[in-house]
This record gives sequence, structure tokens and C-alpha cells, in this order.
Amino acid sequence: MGAFVPVIHASCGDRADERDTTCAADAVSAALVRLGHRSPVIALDPDFSPLRGLASKRPLAVFNLVEAVDGSAALAPLGAVLLAHLGLTFTGASAAAWRETLSKTGVKQRLRAAGLPTADWWHADDPVPPDVTVIVKSVIEHGSLGMDASSVVPGSAAAAEMRARARRFGGSFFAERFLPGREFNVALLGTAAAPEMLPIQEIVFDLPAGAVAVVDYAAKWEAGSPACRGTLRRFGIERREPALAQRLRALAVEVWTLFALSGYARIDIRSDAAGEPFILEVNVNPCLTPDAGFVAAAARAGLDYDAMIARILALATGDGTERRCCAS
Repeated sequence: MGAFVPVIHASCGDRADERDTTCAADAVSAALVRLGHRSPVIALDPDFSPLRGLASKRPLAVFNLVEAVDGSAALAPLGAVLLAHLGLTFTGASAAAWRETLSKTGVKQRLRAAGLPTADWWHADDPVPPDVTVIVKSVIEHGSLGMDASSVVPGSAAAAEMRARARRFGGSFFAERFLPGREFNVALLGTAAAPEMLPIQEIVFDLPAGAVAVVDYAAKWEAGSPACRGTLRRFGIERREPALAQRLRALAVEVWTLFALSGYARIDIRSDAAGEPFILEVNVNPCLTPDAGFVAAAARAGLDYDAMIARILALATGDGTERRCCAS
């Protein structure tokens, strides 16, 4: 009989992004079962009480898919924090990395201090230059919650837009200088000391005339919407534009090192009008549903779904961390 590897999440299932977490948990569990493990899915309540009984069952590792608690991403680090407190081995980033990447503006401050490129940004009470175009984002929420095509506004309207979205969605919003160039996702697998790059994914926008090219909530979660149909992925930049690919990879490794990431992550990068890349976000919990971009990048590298899940588990347990996959 295989090892005990439970999959945990805290999805409330009320939104499309929350339901996606539940689907990911089921898919990961099924893969672990195919790999020979015992892998129940454990849906956590906001008090995380089911975790207390896990230590006595001596799991090989816990597959941590806690991305939000009671619908709030602000509490997402609690999964890793409590697993570490209980002395349980778990997949993905450390509790410290979860905490340090939770706030988008906090990430940007760290990036700027480290000399890494990130677009200028303003909080709700900061004066925003009226002639700059900005995109208004949630400080905490990931998965593009609170973002749509009308999030891109002139600086003169930024303060009102930040206040309006805070009232509508809750939490805090900030304004970031809008970058009108290309967008890339760089997926990584590995230990803190040895990140391994998966093939780079470019987001290709095929949207109606006049539409703003952003990966908003509809593009990610509303299947069949024009935004979703018109937001495509393309691989092969390593072959077509090797110098750009090398630059994107170098930035991703610097981010991985700066935040001491481990397991798996995705770094989102977007270029300005001149083609210069800027780091947008650091995702320590990229989606693992079978149709997700991270999974597509792993497949491009020669890892089918089960092999990818096995690799993530091995990285958590220290078993076979020297095995590498092709990133061409």
C-alpha cells in the first residue's frame, strides 16, 4: 500500500476561482491515487480543525492547495503556517514565502529594493500623475479577482477607481502603471537552491477591436466569454527569441532566489512599449487543474500530469530532487 498523502484546500466554492481550487484538489488526488498513494481530499473549515488530526496519521506529505480561506486570499498563508507548526511536510512554498508574497505591493517593494524591474505603483492615498495610464488591482486577492477591462484608467481617475473597487470587492486596491507590451508566464519547479525552468508561455490576445489586453477575471474563469476565448497561450519563445527568453529566465531565477521559493511557482512578466520586461506578480500557488497554464508548461517539458504531481511531491519530501526534466 502506498503512502498517505492527503490533499487539503479551503475553497468555499462560491466563485469560479474557488470552484477551480476544488477541481484542482480532485485532479491532484486522482493523480496521487494513480501513483499508488492514499490521497483523500480534505476541505478545511475556517478554523482548520481537520489539520489537528493529520499529524497522528503520519502522512508522507500534505499536498497544500490552500489558496484562500472563507473566500479571502488574505488568509491563504495559514495553510502553510499551520502545517509547519504541526511539523508536517507539505508541498509548495514555505510559510515564509507565502507570507512574503501575499501582498502585491509588498512584493513590488522587495523587487524595487533588490533592483529588479517592476512598474511604478500608487496606493489609494497617493497622488497619481493624471497623464499616466494605470491598471487598478487588489493588493491581496489573486486570480484577477476585482479586475476587468475597465480596471485600466487614466491616472486622473485612479483614486476614484481604487475606492470604488474597494467598496465593491472589499480589501485594498492599488494603481500600477499599465504596461502595453507582451505578457509572459515563467513556470518553475525545484528546490530553493536549484530552480528548474519550464518552457516559457506567452499570453497572446485575440480580442475584439478596442478591447484592453489584460488577463482579467473573465479571461481566467468565465469559460466561453470573449475575454476567455481571446486569451491564448503560445510556447516556443526559446527558439524564436532566445535573447528575450534568456532575459525572462534570468528575472524569474532572481525572483525565485529573492523570495526563497521552493516546490513550484509562476512568475508573471509583462513588457512596456519599448519591449523592456517588468515583473508583475509572484505566484507561489499556480493553478494545477489539468487545463492550467502551469500544467501546459510541464507537458511541454515532457511531464504528463501524473509525472508533474510526482515531481512536486518528490521536491517536498526530498526524494529524487536531482531528477530533472527537459525545459526545451
